[in-house]
Amino acid sequence: MTVTPRLVRWGGFAGSVATAGTAYLGGAGFQRVPSINPVTLLSGQRGVLLPILWVLGTALLIAAWWTGRHVVPSTRWVLVTAGLWFLPVLPFLPLGSADVYSYACQGFVQHAGGDPYAGGVGEAGCPWLSSVASSWVDSPAPYGPLFLVVAARVVAYAGDSLAGVVAGLRIVAVAGVALLAVCLPALARRCGADPARTTWTVLACPLVLVHLVSGAHNDALMIALIVAGLALAAARPAPWGLAAAGAVLGLAVGVKATAIVVVPFAVVAALAPVSPPTTGRRTLRDLWPPAAAIGGGLLVTTVLLALVSGRGAGWVAGLLRSGDSVTWGSPSTAVGLTVEFATGLDAVPVTRLIGVLVLAVVLVILWWRAFRGGDALAGAGLALAATVLCAPVFHPWYATWPLAVLAATRPEDRRVLGLCAFAATLTTPAGYNWALYTRLPGAFVVTVALVVIVVVAVRRQRDRRVVA
Repeated sequence: MTVTPRLVRWGGFAGSVATAGTAYLGGAGFQRVPSINPVTLLSGQRGVLLPILWVLGTALLIAAWWTGRHVVPSTRWVLVTAGLWFLPVLPFLPLGSADVYSYACQGFVQHAGGDPYAGGVGEAGCPWLSSVASSWVDSPAPYGPLFLVVAARVVAYAGDSLAGVVAGLRIVAVAGVALLAVCLPALARRCGADPARTTWTVLACPLVLVHLVSGAHNDALMIALIVAGLALAAARPAPWGLAAAGAVLGLAVGVKATAIVVVPFAVVAALAPVSPPTTGRRTLRDLWPPAAAIGGGLLVTTVLLALVSGRGAGWVAGLLRSGDSVTWGSPSTAVGLTVEFATGLDAVPVTRLIGVLVLAVVLVILWWRAFRGGDALAGAGLALAATVLCAPVFHPWYATWPLAVLAATRPEDRRVLGLCAFAATLTTPAGYNWALYTRLPGAFVVTVALVVIVVVAVRRQRDRRVVA
C-alpha cells in the first residue's frame, strides 16, 4: 500500500482518537489509586476496551509518525496535522504520568509562600495530596525557579479547582510545544536540514502527544527554550544577540537543570565555522567573546529568576532527590540491579555514580570534537542523548530532549527514532511504568545489551587499528 500524506494524517488522527478514549476510560485520575496497572490493564478488570484502545492508538501513532517522515509536503501541513492529532486528548485526563498533580502541589506551595525546595508537599497543606504519586509527596521539587513561578501563577488563577490547575498547566505545556513549532524550522535551516521533515519528526512523535500535550510535562517548555537558544546562538549575531541566546538558555535551565549541558555547545556554535574542518584553526582564545556574552546572559537570567522566585539556589537540593525511582530504564541503574541480584550488594548507588562520571567524560569528548571543527549543534543533541542514557533515572518523555535537536542535525539516526518509538510503549494510560513491573528481567536484558555493545565497539576499534 502506498503511503500518502492523507493516509498518514488520518491514520494518526485515528490513533489519537483511540488514545483519547484511553484517557477517558483510564487516564491519570484526580484520585491516585493503584487501580490501573499492568495486571488490571491486561486482565481486563477495567474492561477490555481500555487495553485495546491503548495498543491500537499507540500502534497507529507510531506507524503514522515513522512512515510520515518520507511524505511530509510542507511545514504548514505538518503543523495542521500535528494540531489535529493533539485536539482529541485535550479534554480528558492526563496520560502516561501523574506528574502534573505534583506540579500543581508544588505550585500551590510556592503560591502560598512556602518553599518547595525545603521538602516534599506532604506537610505543606496542599489540598490535592490524594492525587500526587507517593514518590513525590516527601521529595523536594527538582525543577528550576522559572517553572515554580509559572506553576504558582497557574494556581493563583485557577484557585481551588484542581481541574482548573491541570488545564492551566496543560496550556503552559501546549504553549511550549507551540514555541517549539516556531523554533524548529529556524534550527533546521541553521543545520541545512529540511524544516518540514524536522518539524514532523519532533511534533508528530507519539511521546509529544502523550507526555507533553496530554501529560502536560514541563519538558515541553524546556525543550522549546533549548531549541530557541541554540538557533539564536547558531545565527552568530552581535554580542547582545549572543547575550539574548544565553538568557533564553538560562530560562531553559530555570525550568530543568538538564538544559545546562547544551550551553558549552551553544558557545561553539556561535564561532565562525571551520571550513574545511582542521585541527588548527581555532584556539581557546576564540571562545572568550561568545562565552562571555552567552554566559553573561545566562548568569543574569539565573540571578533574576532566583530573586523573582524568592528561592535562591535552593532548587539544587531537589536535584539530589531526582533519582529516587529505581528501574532498568536507566542503564547504570540496570547494571546496579543486576549486580545486586547476583551478589546481594547494594550496587545501585555505585553504578549510578559511575554513570555520572561516564557522562562527564562523554560530554567533554563531545565538546572537544565540536570545538575542533565538528558540528556543535549535533554535539548538543548528542550531549542530551548522553545525559538521558547516563542519568540515574529514565522516564519515557526524556527521549524528547535529544530528539528535538537531533531531528535537525541527524534526521535519519534510527537509534534516536527507535528509542523514541520504544519509549512510547513503556507506560500505561494511568502512568504506571512497565519497568516497575519487569525490574529484574529488564535489568538483565539491558546489562547484557550493554556488554554486547561494549564488546562490539572494542572489536571494531581493534579492527580499525589493524587496518591502519
